[in-house]
Amino acid sequence: MMKKHFLVYLGLLCYSISGFAWIYPEHRDIMLLSIQKLDPAHRAALDRFWSLARTGHETRLFPLPIDTVQGEKPEFIDYAAWPAISGDHSTSSANLLHNVLETSWILKVADVAAELKIGIANSTSRSERINKLRDSDLKLFRVDPEYVTRAGSNSVHFMLARPEVNTTAAQYFAACIRKHNDLNALGTYGWFHLSALLKAQKFAHDSMSTEQRSALILAALADEAFAIHFLEDMFASGHVAGTWGNASQRKGTHDYYNESGLEVTTWGGERIILMGDAYMRPEDAERTSIPVLKSLIEILDAASGTSTTILKTSENLTAGADTFNICKNNFMPPRPFDTAVKGMLRGILAATPVPGLATGLGELPRFRSEVGPFIGLTAAVRGAVLSNGFGTYQLTAGFIPSLEMAFRVGLGLEGVLNEAGDGLVFLDIGWRQDGNSSMKFAGDPTLKQFGSIFSAIPGRDAFYLRLRLPFFIIPGDLLIIAPFLYLFAPEAATKMVTTAGNGGLLPWQAGIITSIGRFQFVLGREVGAYVYGFPQNPDRLILPYDGNDPPDEVLISMRSIQLEFPVLEYRPFHNFSTDQTASLVFQVFGGLDIPGKATVITPENTPAPKTRIIWNVGLRIAFDWRYYFSKKKRS
Repeated sequence: MMKKHFLVYLGLLCYSISGFAWIYPEHRDIMLLSIQKLDPAHRAALDRFWSLARTGHETRLFPLPIDTVQGEKPEFIDYAAWPAISGDHSTSSANLLHNVLETSWILKVADVAAELKIGIANSTSRSERINKLRDSDLKLFRVDPEYVTRAGSNSVHFMLARPEVNTTAAQYFAACIRKHNDLNALGTYGWFHLSALLKAQKFAHDSMSTEQRSALILAALADEAFAIHFLEDMFASGHVAGTWGNASQRKGTHDYYNESGLEVTTWGGERIILMGDAYMRPEDAERTSIPVLKSLIEILDAASGTSTTILKTSENLTAGADTFNICKNNFMPPRPFDTAVKGMLRGILAATPVPGLATGLGELPRFRSEVGPFIGLTAAVRGAVLSNGFGTYQLTAGFIPSLEMAFRVGLGLEGVLNEAGDGLVFLDIGWRQDGNSSMKFAGDPTLKQFGSIFSAIPGRDAFYLRLRLPFFIIPGDLLIIAPFLYLFAPEAATKMVTTAGNGGLLPWQAGIITSIGRFQFVLGREVGAYVYGFPQNPDRLILPYDGNDPPDEVLISMRSIQLEFPVLEYRPFHNFSTDQTASLVFQVFGGLDIPGKATVITPENTPAPKTRIIWNVGLRIAFDWRYYFSKKKRS
């Protein structure tokens, strides 16, 4: 029952994949550029508000809103980093403030981000860039305790797909903020930007103590930083394509357009090309910084009392930052946006890209990642070098070729974060046919002239099971520990499973991306069990009975079980259709063939000879075909 629960849990996990947009250093660079573009008056206002908000937090917050020379191991967090911490490392603006001001790990996150920025800047190839991202993700697993569990099953980082080609900007904005519609980037930006505007307006016009003013402007800045995260997300190409399809299609489409780019038109009519997460160019940062700058100016004007727009609200405003949790809500909550706010937001919307259409004519091509349940077939050719024969006097090494065919059922969790991940789970049920061994049943050289007739191990077949499952520390630990964690500590279970899928606690099994394909150490992740002589008659073999020259021989019947453990795996790059994938897999393996009870057939009444284990190493080349199926989510 526990194992059943765990498999259900793995299935749910594959649907809780959230594609974050710009990576931390890209989010921070956009905000840094926007603040640098402020005119002197607005920059002075931001410096003044930042100084007031920083009161009591001087040991954590940088003296100025931006630190233009920040490198590795930063000692402070500047305001430019707040949008980067929002969304990906916090679930609300209130949670953002808590993480920035009170946690010890946030400086470690900033350090990992600084290392990643340097690593990507120095990368000279696609594979090197992906490996840098992998290393960064693994480090974030360790320093941010909720990095894995924070991702939800919603599409908050994505733009809502347009329902039809003639949708206007006003209609689109209305759909994004409409209650019960899917949570989306524009609606989320509007929610937190409105919260920031209301607090900034209260700051400018209400009488309060210095402490209250400090707390209020701090909350307003947090709300705005959280909003800006999603405004920036709307300029990542993988998030503009629209958010429909199942989790695998959303992830695959997201990854494809982020790397390949996407031609779009803004709501203002400008034609542009966008890139996405981890592929941001200077022109992408420049373009995104313009609406971010405009949004920030609106907050500064409201807080300075110079805004020409007075917002009306019936909300009971507090000094705290907004607590709306983007990871525990899937739909837009109800909230009134008066005409003045809608006008301000539509002005910013004009510079943002027009998203792709929902499913139907004119939709953008979709791609899938290897995520979700699947069935499949696998065919393999293999060759193994044997240490000896089963008999104690069979000391000669040899070679055996084999063919395999199996039906496969499994769950794809590969590439949940990037291509270096491997959360693949499957069970094979198959059949294998071995050729004759190259070594003979005895060492007499004259036996070679008879070909395969006198092989030490004649051609035989076996039924087999093959299981693959990632592990956290030791092979099989997910089957034992994770079900209990799922029942009593689901967030810990999520972290354990995802960490296992990205190389384990000691990530020596993380994939290594190269220009020719993907390499991975997989010892302990996969095991094959081959049963010979079942369910029909046992195999028949000739064994030397003694060490005489020539030896005495006996004909025996025997069953055996062979265990195989892949050690190193290589997968060339491959492409996907919308529901199928096919690839080659090369595996270097080691194993052992364990003999069962030997029964002498002839000469009769002869005691059974002693047998021993055969050790082997070899290469297996498999063709892996999968059909993924899952309920398609349309919007």
